[in-house]
Parts: sequence; structure tokens; C-alpha cells
Amino acid sequence: MAMRQTPLTCSGHTRPVVDLAFSGITPYGYFLISACKDGKPMLRQGDTGDWIGTFLGHKGAVWGATLNKDATKAATAAADFTAKVWDAVSGDELMTLAHKHIVKTVDFTQDSNYLLTGGQDKLLRIYDLNKPEAEPKEISGHTSGIKKALWCSEDKQILSADDKTVRLWDHATMTEVKSLNFNMSVSSMEYIPEGEILVITYGRSIAFHSAVSLDPIKSFEAPATINSASLHPEKEFLVAGGEDFKLYKYDYNSGEELESYKGHFGPIHCVRFSPDGELYASGSEDGTLRLWQTVVGKTYGLWKCVLPEEDSGELAKPKINFPETAEEELEEIAAENSDSIYSSTPEVKA
Repeated sequence: MAMRQTPLTCSGHTRPVVDLAFSGITPYGYFLISACKDGKPMLRQGDTGDWIGTFLGHKGAVWGATLNKDATKAATAAADFTAKVWDAVSGDELMTLAHKHIVKTVDFTQDSNYLLTGGQDKLLRIYDLNKPEAEPKEISGHTSGIKKALWCSEDKQILSADDKTVRLWDHATMTEVKSLNFNMSVSSMEYIPEGEILVITYGRSIAFHSAVSLDPIKSFEAPATINSASLHPEKEFLVAGGEDFKLYKYDYNSGEELESYKGHFGPIHCVRFSPDGELYASGSEDGTLRLWQTVVGKTYGLWKCVLPEEDSGELAKPKINFPETAEEELEEIAAENSDSIYSSTPEVKA
């Protein structure tokens, strides 16, 4: 039975949300960080979207944000020519790493001892966080600004993307192993450690490559320009979002489109699955983050499935308990998704 998505809307940002990342699963659950052009990255509880805190200190748009595995540290990349490392528990700034141009991307090693950065000056930098005064190691070779840089293969290699090229580097020798060239701008890149899969989006394409060899695995074409895509941890589904304000969900094995619906009131810039695969988050030009269920109607986080017999014989429908949810927004999005079996919006409890 088809059930309509009832997203949790996370407000608080005042400008477009351009990047988001989940932590691993910790004893306290998992966490979500968002990067925004308002210069104020935010930390949230990952399964509910509840705001925990805002990292204050950047003097320009924040283009990239990440958490380490256990969510004890955060890192941000900004237009003020700095990357910053933060204590994600207290919110305190731990260090500011000066760059020569806008910084777009940050990524911790698994042990949180090193930070990889990339940006408009076309250089990859590796900082030893235990020696903040030491000069970073630099890797040159990109011919345009770096959009994304990620550790891979247990931190033995690095993946990085500039405008139309994805490159694989050896960490030990700091040399390029292989590169992929595209005929249009690469909009996003995600690395899946289990199975060493690289997800790349460009134009309307969502392409999957081996992260070890860069060899192609498969690719999908979406109906609109895609800005970001994410593969489910169990590799069952992938989700993507882009310029037409819609979210698309595909079966990874068959390529079949399973769902598509208006997700936001502006282009979608970033989508990511949670580490347990139960939900995915999207960030948009409209300034909001939204959390969506992978399996609609399941009781999880703030979602509670109401079974038909509990609900006056009506069809089962998901309900959410979410304070300060903008009901009109949900109704407007619901109205756009008219292929649903409902004529009215699933109830949102305040």
C-alpha cells in the first residue's frame, strides 16, 4: 500500500543549506550537521532533527561540514578562507586552519587525527590535528577549484572532485593513481566504505564507480538535473535531489524509480542516508533540512504508525509528533504529491 511521506522539517537556517553529514552511530544515537550560506553550521539529533547547537565563529558562507565517527568533533569549510575544527560536545572552536582561498570541503580520518581540506585554490591539504602549528601536507594537480575531497580505503587513499574531474590519490606517496573525466560539471560525490563504492552526480546522471579502481559499476538517469545522491547502507535504494525541487528514490539493483515527490520549495543541494538507513536528510535552497522515512509508515524516531483498527477503520497513515512543524508547508508539499492515496494531509500532532 502506498503511503505518503510526512517529512520532519528542521528550520533555523536563514539561507540555503548546501551540505550535510551524519556521524556514525554512537551510544547517544547519531547526529547530523548542516552547512549553510548563513555561516552558522548546526548540529542536530539525527533521528529526530532536534536542534542541539550552532557553531559560531565563521565570517562567511559555510560550504562544507562533517562530523567524525563518534560525533565528538566537527569540521567546517567556509568562504572566509578558513576551515575550523570544533568540539562537537561543548560547541567550542578548537582550531582555525587558514587557507589562501575559499574552502569547500573537509573530511576526518577514521581516527580523527587528520583533516583533509580542499577548495578554490585547487590544493588538497592534510592537517595533523595533533600538531596544529605544523604546516599541512599539500597535494597539487587539480586544474580547477576542488568541490569535494574524501578519505577512502581506510584512509590509505583520497578521492577528490573538481569541476569535471574526479581523481584518486595515494596517501603515502601523495601521487595521483587515476582520474575520471566528465563532459559536464560534477555536482556531488559520496563514498561508501562497505563495498568501496563511489557515488558521483553530474547533469542528470547518478553514476556508481569502484572507489579502488574508479571503474564504472552502473548509472541512472534522472528526469532533472541532480545536485546530490546517496546510496542506502544496505545498497537497496538510492535517493537523489536536484533542480526541480523533487526527491527521487530508486531501487539500486533494478534501477526502477520507486518514489518521486516535491521535497522542498527550492532546489535540493544535498541528500544523505542516516547511518542506520532508516531515514534520509535533504537540504535545500529554501533554507530548511527535511528528514524522510526510508520505509514510510514505520514507527521510528518521531514517526508513529497508526494501524487501521486504531484509527476508526481508516487506512493506516503515519503520524508525527514534531513541535513547531509548519503544517501549511507540509500541506502545500502534500498537495503537490497528488499521486498519493490520500485526499488530505496525514495528521501532524503539535
